[in-house]
Amino acid sequence: MTVFEELKRRGLLAQLTDEKEIEELINAGKATFYIGFDPTADSLHVGHFMALCLMKRLQMAGNKPIVLIGGGTAMIGDPSGKTDMRKMMTKETIAHNVECFKKQMSNFIDFSDDKAIIINNADWLLGLNYVDVLRDVGACFSVNKMLTFECYKQRMERGLTFLEFNYMIMQSYDFYRLFQDYNCNMQFGGDDQWANMLGGTELIRKKLGKDAYAMTITLLLNSEGKKMGKTEKGAVWLDPEKTSPYDFFQYWRNVADADVIKCLKMLTFVPIEEIEEMERTLEGAGFNKAKELLAYELTKLVHGTEEADKALASAKALFGAGKDDENMPTTSVGENEMNILDLIVACSLAPSKSEARRLVTQNGIAVDDVKVTDPKAIITIGDGVTIKKGKKVFHKAVK
Repeated sequence: MTVFEELKRRGLLAQLTDEKEIEELINAGKATFYIGFDPTADSLHVGHFMALCLMKRLQMAGNKPIVLIGGGTAMIGDPSGKTDMRKMMTKETIAHNVECFKKQMSNFIDFSDDKAIIINNADWLLGLNYVDVLRDVGACFSVNKMLTFECYKQRMERGLTFLEFNYMIMQSYDFYRLFQDYNCNMQFGGDDQWANMLGGTELIRKKLGKDAYAMTITLLLNSEGKKMGKTEKGAVWLDPEKTSPYDFFQYWRNVADADVIKCLKMLTFVPIEEIEEMERTLEGAGFNKAKELLAYELTKLVHGTEEADKALASAKALFGAGKDDENMPTTSVGENEMNILDLIVACSLAPSKSEARRLVTQNGIAVDDVKVTDPKAIITIGDGVTIKKGKKVFHKAVK
């Protein structure tokens, strides 16, 4: 089975500019491709997972990845999929986030011996002359055509700034520079980036008279059509300081039955034949085993085998005897006694006291295996208490 065939069987491919050419290049290990990451936070998150896994798969097949960090484009902000303008960041914040990204990406991509490279588009974007850009690049873009793309149409009613309108031109220029300077012949990215990617292939064709290719990968959506990677606490981060390995494991362990096979196919390196066999026979308790496999494989990929083993052992103990809390997420609340609603919010088990009240009154909270149904209940912390939300979320509170 070729790498391209495997991408298809895993359900990863969305839109391609030239399927035959792309298939031949990546199967032969002759693609030099890039994926862009705007450093809008100090950690990668689950939303980046698809791209990182794709880069790893293609590198394993002999292709060369270029990680393009958007230190320049982050100064503008991508309007794709956004209903509001992004918050403007300082150069210092962007530089800090870039360094954090580089460190985390090494868990997925082999940067030794020039097998992959990291480039920051600030190196060329921040030094551009505005008039030169208008003459050399802007002349290649039709405003009428740009306004037909969904990434702009969905923002027109609420207001699209001229700053954001330039994002497509900047991303297209990135591809143009990478094509010239690094022989980069492909750009890959999420399906919401299709318009920006087409802009790059068109700019290369108009300026250089040569062909470049673009391919989008399927967005990671759950069975309800919503993007995966969000919890009540916010994004699921790859940084263990922002999302602990145990919480990361539990996120994947708790995916819906309808999503587990899709996630195994798209995100793990479990052989596709094994997953397809599982899909044919999956029923009953088999879903829990599949979710455990998914959680373990992804935790191992991000945090290493040791942390994956610890998360798995802790989860088994919790769901069994409920006594092993060594690796359980823990919050120091600084009080010996707390109202149950304040305690739930302090442990980030609910975003507000009103939501905490709903959990309590609907029998969704237990403390040390005892249901708490009174919103006025006072909990004694003592040497620590274990809070259980629903059937699958555990958290320890200590003084």
